[in-house]
Amino acid sequence: MRLLVTGGCGFIGSNFIRMVLRDRPDAVVCNMDNLSYAGNLANLAHVERDYPGRYFFERADIADADQARGVMRRHRIEALVNFAAESHVDRSIEDASPFVRSNVLGVVVLLRAALEAKLGRFVQVSTDEVYGSLPLEAQYAAFTEDSPLTPNSPYSASKASADLFCRAFFKTHGLPLVITRCSNNYGPCQFPEKLIPFMFFRATRDEPLPVYGDGLNVRDWIHVEDHCRGVLMALEKGRAGAVYNFGGGAQRSNLYVVREILKFCGKDESLIRPVKDRPGHDRRYAVDYSLAAAELGFSPGFGFEEGLRRTLAWYRENPDWVDGATSGSYLGDMRKRYGE
Repeated sequence: MRLLVTGGCGFIGSNFIRMVLRDRPDAVVCNMDNLSYAGNLANLAHVERDYPGRYFFERADIADADQARGVMRRHRIEALVNFAAESHVDRSIEDASPFVRSNVLGVVVLLRAALEAKLGRFVQVSTDEVYGSLPLEAQYAAFTEDSPLTPNSPYSASKASADLFCRAFFKTHGLPLVITRCSNNYGPCQFPEKLIPFMFFRATRDEPLPVYGDGLNVRDWIHVEDHCRGVLMALEKGRAGAVYNFGGGAQRSNLYVVREILKFCGKDESLIRPVKDRPGHDRRYAVDYSLAAAELGFSPGFGFEEGLRRTLAWYRENPDWVDGATSGSYLGDMRKRYGE
């Protein structure tokens, strides 16, 4: 398998690349990433050395058709997994334009290039946020793959739009694609703007931990390794045209997660600071992954509390990565490498 992974220097993409190279010895992986602010070359340190002849990096923009076609042609790509996306809700509220360019236009460019290249499989990595919000009450069922798309943020609206374009390319052109929708990820190498690393780094510095509203917004947390296993299953065994939900079976409130981080750090809850809630803040996410279990054999392997402890321990044991990610020095390293 000659596989193109877009957005491979990001959090989930880099974990996926390491998994594929480790678990599929016949796979050749090309990582295509434009190295925006969330793309960190340190996420794949030593990969070229450890997998000579099986890993290649191309700095390119998924929204540039010539670049996308060129990468697919040079590396004789047979399948594609698209992780590339702008993904931070707060940033999308401030300015939706980059989200439209990457998450909508970029996906359409990749779909057209994949069609021209006659790829055997296209996997679009999406999010449970396209389904909108559930009430907190437990009697309300989780989202299924047939739930309507009712996105509430500019970010989730851009991902829902991309999903609909993928459906259209399958129905109209017969492009053999699969859409995956996952719940909230956590694990090693997550960008510091996300909840778990953001709160952990602030707690270690005894800085206030800002929590939106009452802190009772619920997310279904999935460890990044479980998510990546699911995506690999969808790539290899997924039914063309299908949508698969991946969840961790771990619904926890934001306030609960913050308190667990404080306990791990040995810090007092007095660091918690309620702040004004985010506009359009979804109350609860939960996904039913029974279809992925039945058709792909998927099940999450990490319990949340143990997975969280391992994740926080990884940050503690990798201070060089943390220092680079939090200070922004990784951007300087990237610019130096590319003469910028």
